[in-house]
Amino acid sequence: MLTSRSAPALLAGAFVLFGLIAWVLRLPLGLDSAVYRSGALAVLTGEPLYERLAATPDWAVDLPFTYPPIAAVLFTPLAVLPTQSAWAVFAVSAALGVGAVLRWTTGRAASPLLFVVAFSLEPVWRTVGYGQINVLLMAVVVFAVLRPSRFSGVLVGVAAAVKLTPLIFVLHLLVTGRTKDAGRALATFGGLQLLGFLLLPGDSVRYWGSAVFHGNNATGNGWYTNQSISGAVQRLTGGAGWAPVLVAVLGGCCVTAAAVLARRAHLRGEALGALLVTAFCGVLVSPISWTHHWVWVVPLVALLGRSPVLVPVWAGFAAWPMLAPSGNVVVDNLYVLAALAGGVVAWRRTRPDRAVRSAIAGDLPGRWG
Repeated sequence: MLTSRSAPALLAGAFVLFGLIAWVLRLPLGLDSAVYRSGALAVLTGEPLYERLAATPDWAVDLPFTYPPIAAVLFTPLAVLPTQSAWAVFAVSAALGVGAVLRWTTGRAASPLLFVVAFSLEPVWRTVGYGQINVLLMAVVVFAVLRPSRFSGVLVGVAAAVKLTPLIFVLHLLVTGRTKDAGRALATFGGLQLLGFLLLPGDSVRYWGSAVFHGNNATGNGWYTNQSISGAVQRLTGGAGWAPVLVAVLGGCCVTAAAVLARRAHLRGEALGALLVTAFCGVLVSPISWTHHWVWVVPLVALLGRSPVLVPVWAGFAAWPMLAPSGNVVVDNLYVLAALAGGVVAWRRTRPDRAVRSAIAGDLPGRWG
């Protein structure tokens, strides 16, 4: 009988089996996990990391490695696995990660139905299909933020070292008064990047000097699956020369508003709400936020629970809007618009009362640390 605890494990087992079958039959599987594995092999063979990767399978799209060099170092265990088994590693982490996030955010094991609802969301199933690391990093950050410990900052720093976007949670730690954790996060991030320079000096110079700005055409990619403020502006302006200025202004406003909102939610005792504000701000302000980066809708589903709002949220993030470009302004920017609308609702809902205003001003023990 399917239970709340067995559902993630059973799905993880199915992914392992499917990965083995795909390996035996030599089926193409896992575009992004293939890049992770190719990057790991490049580290071991001394191949340049930010040029065409020799280990990329013939069936795979010739995608670049876009993460910091230390990420490729951390991926080196994948080098001993077949490409399909590397996919299974990240698919299993997604199954177990979704189950864990639902448990940590609801305080109990999620029902099988809620697990199925979460896994049917487009960012999740596309993450699994590509063999992406998104759910794993999300789970690490959720655990670090919602289960405070002396290692919380370290975990955030490791997540940010692998993929830069979790750096937004350093700001989250600061605005919620966890300054020591924020310091540990930055120290861990900096230490791992320094290790990357020591192990891969040439690749590190290449990455931080140019590749970090040009991967996937980061500053001008208007493809419809780039659901970030930058992507939306590129689409709506046709890539006008002044678009980067507008992106910078909107991004700055988004970060400022998110910091205030996260602080308000924190002072109201709404830790998950504060986390989600920061998370959705992160995907909005990142130059590239492919739809599979929006896995933060999983803890949003947990927050909504049995609320009627869950239905339109599920419908918007389930599948159909992001299967192909529609030419419709709303549909092609749906995730961005949904996040901004949610931010407006949260702003109105968390208008501070007198006690919260006093805390923000520093009159209560909960003031910024």
